[in-house]
Amino acid sequence: GADQTEMFYWTQVEKNSAVAPRLVNELATYYKRKRNYDKAYLFYREFLQYHSDDVPALVSCAEMEMMRGKEKDAVKTYEKVLILDANNLQANIFLGNYFYLQAEREKKKLEDDYKKITSPTRMQYASYEWEKNRILDTDFREAASYLEKADKQYTTPYLRKTLYSIYTRLAEIGKAEMILNESKSRKKSP
Repeated sequence: GADQTEMFYWTQVEKNSAVAPRLVNELATYYKRKRNYDKAYLFYREFLQYHSDDVPALVSCAEMEMMRGKEKDAVKTYEKVLILDANNLQANIFLGNYFYLQAEREKKKLEDDYKKITSPTRMQYASYEWEKNRILDTDFREAASYLEKADKQYTTPYLRKTLYSIYTRLAEIGKAEMILNESKSRKKSP
């Protein structure tokens, strides 16, 4: 079983510290396949003690952080991945979608809170508009920057739909129309 496999690996690690990183990585991969995300995470963290700049291990570690419900930790890990590999597809897709969904939630909460005010003052309206523009100019643009990098490497209908949504929110009509036209031409192509 799993416990015997783990015990075997640990005895090998103790016998020969030179093979420790490889064995720890194999254990992490084993537990990932078994969907034991907590143990897989622990072994990826252990492996990263030996090889802190190993991009595939960092990506796997970020995946395990997500599976464990640790979104903010996954964001930090994926950001480290992008420092090492700026065009990493998984990191760009994850971060783009993460910041897009965060921006959507913030925008909805802002709008819902503003609608609760029966007769807003000029100051409340100005504050609402300022915050809405901040969300657009920072959060949605950040999401777009990650998704644009991912789209250059590998595009999907969902990715294109998300970019279209961001561009329309940012009133970047030219970019939104380009996405729409490219999507239509891809459907017509055999």
